[in-house]
Amino acid sequence: MASVGPSAASTQPALPSGPAVFKTIPYAFILPEIICGTWVWILVAATSVSLPLLQGWVMYVSLTSCLISLLLLLSYLLGFHKNSENWKVLDSLYHGTTAILYMSAAVLQANATINSEFSTNGPLNYQLNSAASFFAFVTTFLYILHAFSIYYQ
Repeated sequence: MASVGPSAASTQPALPSGPAVFKTIPYAFILPEIICGTWVWILVAATSVSLPLLQGWVMYVSLTSCLISLLLLLSYLLGFHKNSENWKVLDSLYHGTTAILYMSAAVLQANATINSEFSTNGPLNYQLNSAASFFAFVTTFLYILHAFSIYYQ
């Protein structure tokens, strides 16, 4: 009779709860995503918005992603996932979708930065838009890293 080995569910790494979230690689990206995303919407809000349609999308993506990521971080800290495999799928899908949305927002913010270079609002507006573009691309990179590290875990 063949011996029964460990089941596939037991070989999967456990989802972290509590402070262990900050020590586990894929989940440790959530806090930097929130911080960089917060910088994006603060910097965009600080500019005199010359292209409301472009920067409105940037504000929507950054604020919504920041709030959903904060809720996801709180759910991991409080252990709502109960080590379910569905949370990994949800996490991977959320971060993959958000990475695509953030890439579109980062490109639109870069376009707004280029357009603000020659505006009459001065160099401060250009510098704020440049910083917002930088943080938007950094945040996009963090979401991509998180999505792929969950997927390949």
